[in-house]
Formats: sequence, C-alpha cells, structure tokens
Amino acid sequence: MPATLAFKANTHDAVERLRTLYSGAGRDRIFATFDIPSPSVERFAARYAHGYCPPPDPEERVRFWEEHLAERTRLEDDSLPCAYLSEFDQGLYGGLFGADVQFMAHPENGWISSMVAPLLNDWSELDSLQFDESGPWYERFVEQTTLFAERARGRFGVSHFILIDGLNFVFELVGATATYMALIERPDSVRRAIDLAFEVNRRIQADFFEIVGLFEGGSFSNMAQWLPGRIVSESVDPFHMTSLAYFEQWGREPVERIIAQFDGGVVHIHGNGRHLLEAVSSLRGLRAMMLADDRGFPLAFEVLPELQARTGDLPLVVEAEFPAFEAALDRHALCGGVLYKVTGAPDLDAANRCMERVREYRL
Repeated sequence: MPATLAFKANTHDAVERLRTLYSGAGRDRIFATFDIPSPSVERFAARYAHGYCPPPDPEERVRFWEEHLAERTRLEDDSLPCAYLSEFDQGLYGGLFGADVQFMAHPENGWISSMVAPLLNDWSELDSLQFDESGPWYERFVEQTTLFAERARGRFGVSHFILIDGLNFVFELVGATATYMALIERPDSVRRAIDLAFEVNRRIQADFFEIVGLFEGGSFSNMAQWLPGRIVSESVDPFHMTSLAYFEQWGREPVERIIAQFDGGVVHIHGNGRHLLEAVSSLRGLRAMMLADDRGFPLAFEVLPELQARTGDLPLVVEAEFPAFEAALDRHALCGGVLYKVTGAPDLDAANRCMERVREYRL
C-alpha cells in the first residue's frame, strides 16, 4: 500500500506524477506547484527583519515547518510537503572546520540561511584542516536532522540540502576573489581543496540519507519536490561568472564525481549562468535543472521555449507568476516536461481549480 503524508491529501497522486516527470515520460504534460498565502510566513516576517540574526533554535525551526506545511494539506498540486534545512545550506561546511558562521533571516519565505567568512588566512593553512565529527557543527547537524526526521515522520518530508563542494567550498576557505586568482596562481592548492570538499560532502550527504531515509524510494527536494533514489542538490554558481572553458576544466569532474556517489543530482542555474546550459545539461547523473531568475535577465518562463531547446529532454523547474501562468494555460502555450513553481496564487481554492486544468493538459 502506498505511503501517505498527513500534510498532503493527494500524496500518492503527486508522487506518481513526479515519477512520470523525472522518468522522462512526461514530455507531453505539464506539472505545477502553487504558493498560497501563508499565515506562518506572515508571523515569521513580523518577527524577523531581513538581515543577520542570532543562531536559530532547532525546536523553533521545526515548529515553523510544521505550521507552514500543515497550511498546505488540502492543496492538490504536484508539491510534496518538505522542510528545508536552510540553516545548513552553506554555513555547515565551513563551520565543520571552525569558520565563523553567520545567519540571515529571509522574511519572504521563513528561511534562516547561513554563510561563513573566509576561513583561511593563507593557503599554507589548507593542509592543517581536518574534519572532526566530534565538533559542535557536526553534532548540531546530526541532532537537528534527527529532530526533523522524527517530527516529520508520517506527516511531511525533509528535503535534501545543497552541496557545497568544488569551488563553492574553496569560496568558504579563501573567498571568491582569491579562489578565482588561485585557479591560475595555485591550481594544485585548489585541487587539494576540491578533494577535501568531496570527502566532506560525501560524508555529510550519506549521513543525511542515513538519518532521514527515503520516501516511496525517493528523496524530497526543495527544488524538484521528489525524485526517485538518493538524489543530491548541486550548485555550479561559481561558474556563472566564468567562461564555459573554466567550467569544463574545474567544474564538470567534481560535480559528476559526487553525483556518482548517489543515485543522481539536481542543479540550479541563475540568469547570469545561462551560458552554461548546454554543458550543465550534459552532466552525467543529472535528473533535473531549476532555472532561477535574476535582475537584468529575461524571466525563464518568458523565454522557456528557447531555453528548453538548449537543455534537451532534461526535466526543468521554472518559476511563474500566477496571472502569467494562468494566461499561458488559457492559450495552451505551456512547454511540456516542466514543473512550474507558480507564485502568487490568491488562495487555496484558486490554486486547486487551476491544478485541475494542469492535470488535464496535454501537448
């Protein structure tokens, strides 16, 4: 009998539709998730201004997700209710080596993210770095992940969180500018740092899946909702500001190496990284790509046919505002094989009415 989640009335239908999308069999269909007004996010925004904040209490964070995801129980879209451990999205990896972790509140979505100041004063300190699982940040990671897994059981999921490997990890060690300079001046040091990042990320992600487990044989994902197997979330952000040649020299192998340790990966591309689309789409083991939007670049939704022509059959995740999505639905002008993250739905009933049309849509 299929598993169900208390915070998702149509759990089985959503899982099976996502399975269709990520198997490659959904090219003639469309898929959608909807953001609806959220009292829990409004309460968060009333408490937190955008900017730096104290370290969050794990109990407080799990309560936020319980309240937020419960609000979406009757939403009949292709979303799966899952909490995102945003506190670990970047700061964890530097914190494991003693970096100063800073937290930032995001009142628009209820997240508290983390980052670190550069850890090394000089490249000569690289070889002294050692991963210590008895340290406070590893203990916090295990304890908070365990807390979320226990509270989520039978009600909602816990999403994978982003890898900070490759040049993303080197950024944490020396900062972005010094990283780019080191690609030319100290390539051997960069390679050693990338190797260290691989070992740390492999351990952290393996421990995450050991604690959280799988749901219906798959992973919850803040980007892709749910995918079959143990799927990791990768970032190629440093190469958004480099040439394609730099990605091929420094980015492809580390990404493919870590993805190969699991059952596949998902990745996101920002507006300023669209010159990488063809290369990133060809990564071995990649299961889906999210096309993010940024100022100064056309919205992915508005140029989606062009972008999809460059990414081939890879399932895409694209943001769309509710009025624009509904208008394209009326015109029968939506690209298939895409999970649309629809923002700004006026209420739950409007989202469910729109979702009825999404399920019926065929190219």
